[in-house]
Amino acid sequence: MEDLSTVSSPNGNLLVTFSLSDSGTPQYAAQYEGAQIIDTSGLGFEFRDALPLNDSLRITNIESRSFDETWQPVWGEQEEVRNQYNELLISLEETGNTNRTINVRFRVFDDGIGFRYEVPEQESMGDSLFIMDEKTEFALTGDHTSWWIPADYDSYEYNYKQSKVSAIDASEFASENERVDRQIDNFNAANTPLTMKTADGVYLSFHEANLTDYAGMTLGVTGDLKLKSELVPWADGTKVKTKAPFNTPWRTIQVSKSAGDLAESFILQNLNNPNKLKNTSWIEPMKYTGIWWEMHIEKSAWGMEEAAEGSFDNPGRSAHGATTENAKRYIDFNNRAEIRGLLIEGWNTGWEYWGTDSLGFFDFTTPYPDFDLQEVADYAQENNVALVGHHETSGQAAHYETRLDTAFQLYQDLGIHHVKTGYAGGVIPKGEYHHGQWMVRHYRNVVEKAAKYQIGVNAHEPIKATGLRRTYPNMMTREGVRGMEYNAWSEGMPPGHTTILPFTRVLGGPIDYTPGIFDITFDEYSDDEQVKSTLANQLALYVVLYSPMQMAADLPENYLTDDGEFHPMFQFIHEVPVDWDTSHILDAQIGDYVVTTRKEKRTDNWFLGAITDEEERTKKVSLDFLDDGKTYEAIIYHDGENAHWQDNPTDYQIKTQEVTAGTTLELWMAPGGGTAISFEAL
Repeated sequence: MEDLSTVSSPNGNLLVTFSLSDSGTPQYAAQYEGAQIIDTSGLGFEFRDALPLNDSLRITNIESRSFDETWQPVWGEQEEVRNQYNELLISLEETGNTNRTINVRFRVFDDGIGFRYEVPEQESMGDSLFIMDEKTEFALTGDHTSWWIPADYDSYEYNYKQSKVSAIDASEFASENERVDRQIDNFNAANTPLTMKTADGVYLSFHEANLTDYAGMTLGVTGDLKLKSELVPWADGTKVKTKAPFNTPWRTIQVSKSAGDLAESFILQNLNNPNKLKNTSWIEPMKYTGIWWEMHIEKSAWGMEEAAEGSFDNPGRSAHGATTENAKRYIDFNNRAEIRGLLIEGWNTGWEYWGTDSLGFFDFTTPYPDFDLQEVADYAQENNVALVGHHETSGQAAHYETRLDTAFQLYQDLGIHHVKTGYAGGVIPKGEYHHGQWMVRHYRNVVEKAAKYQIGVNAHEPIKATGLRRTYPNMMTREGVRGMEYNAWSEGMPPGHTTILPFTRVLGGPIDYTPGIFDITFDEYSDDEQVKSTLANQLALYVVLYSPMQMAADLPENYLTDDGEFHPMFQFIHEVPVDWDTSHILDAQIGDYVVTTRKEKRTDNWFLGAITDEEERTKKVSLDFLDDGKTYEAIIYHDGENAHWQDNPTDYQIKTQEVTAGTTLELWMAPGGGTAISFEAL
């Protein structure tokens, strides 16, 4: 058997070579259009109480196959997804006395590479395995430009940095380790997706797919420009606790010639298993409002009682938000605005202890005295509004698991089919991390249990998205990002933040970024903080940042004019869908600007969103994506001529014109601005 084998993508542009070193170490390399993009990179494991499994190996078998299918997501950016790849399976066996075996499986798509380790059942592995290090490497061929966040074991809520790979250094975030819900062990490491652009203009992004019963992977940067897998540990230092047989998550490398092609890849979903839910009729993509933003800007509070010392909440500052009366006010607004969903946070007792060391203060079923859950649920149903339940755990995951059935049964009895979960705080069991194997198991348990009770999940403080939405389409969206709420009580995010997200965080999956703030400066509640975008930019985010649950995040009164009519810009939020037939990024430069268009599922209507960073820009956009032979009415929501994210964020204009596929529009965007367009077929 030869010690070298290759597999190429269906179009032949990507080539992966597997080989063994002279000492029997498994390794691989990759080329794109004839140029090396990954140099020779090692593979293997280190265990506790067992010898490493990364050398003295020989190839015992090589299998290859091709695969091509088209499948239909329950919801998503595309009505159909093509899953086409060539596969290479390498079977390896140690040459020593242990005779342990391991397989490495490669799948090579036109837009990237996935590979994983597969460990068969075998006596030599014993009853349990304790992985102390996964020795996966990605040897880069240059010091590429990269967009990254620190390898925090607990959080992805950082502003993205742009630097050369060699300059990835998160030491400026060292003070974050003082928090109970932050932990950075290696400052020269990044969380994934980690995206890069080579000097030749090739885009790469490193991530993982189908993260199941395993630790989340971060990537450490070595002096010789290798990315090395660094797994998030258990409290005792073990990285993964398992037994044979098992498969690791897929290690993925997305490859493209443009930022847009990178963002349009479906490799992560294709590397997950098909839908396991036989009945998906109850899964409903939707827009929603919420008793939420008002707490962040301190108009109201989550809790009703006086806050305990150390609590994150401070009810003394303002009135309780989740009252029966206030919930009905939101329901009335939703009914009038034809917005389907309503999130209500702070309805259940325990918020006065949120963030403290007290155990079990949320039971997820007991409302505060000023909130009648049954009355609110009935009123919502009468007004065709779907409530979105809320389970904040304060990081107390073990306690939450004891309450899952009871809490989900309550929602099922009330006809509630969506829940937002939260884990804001240090994880309990203490010593575990949000991104470690214990919590990966927990997050999966919640999704599977929610499916049993016909509930879709919007997870906050989550594990990263790795394509699981294909297998469990009730895993609808998640936070996992420095999102809108940071604008309410911190320095927030620079205008360019959202021009980076489609090519980093959103590569993993849908993002609950909570756009739609109309009162950009919220001066009534804050003197210093504001959202760093224009009003037109806020509208464009509904197209640029995909989620099947998309929030109209502002206070209902801010969507109305002084005479009680809807704000003219609100029409776009009313019309923009959350489920699409097709999606394309027309033009983009990471960190500078993005122009995205999507076609509404089961209609002829299209929508476009364009955003820019701190710089004003003019982009010429061909409308050749529109259907030939049709004329459309384009309603263009754009920045006013004096708009500026800081000085004049709410200056806007709306114009209407007839367009066809042959039309070219010139879009001017103010600093921190944008353009949103609806195209209705006439």
